[in-house]
Amino acid sequence: MIKHHFSAGTYVREQDLRAHQAVETHKHNYDHFGILGSGTAAVELDGSVEVYEGPCVVEIKAGKKHRITALTDITWFCVHATSETDADKIDHVLIKGE
Repeated sequence: MIKHHFSAGTYVREQDLRAHQAVETHKHNYDHFGILGSGTAAVELDGSVEVYEGPCVVEIKAGKKHRITALTDITWFCVHATSETDADKIDHVLIKGE
């Protein structure tokens, strides 16, 4: 389940993932933060994998392909600076094409 939160130039995507579910590999044109609110997740950044226990903050650098895989049930938050406030357009604005 995805929840969208918009406020004053900031967008937060809140996503609950069950164990073994993953967020598709993607990248952005800018640095941003991922926050693991609870659970355990493997975060792959350009092929290198690190395991995190929530709660914690993970910095994702611009242009880095990344993928989040839930090792247990997790709540993951992505924090982005953007003026876009339309949930139907947000992925088009944020995700960098190949």
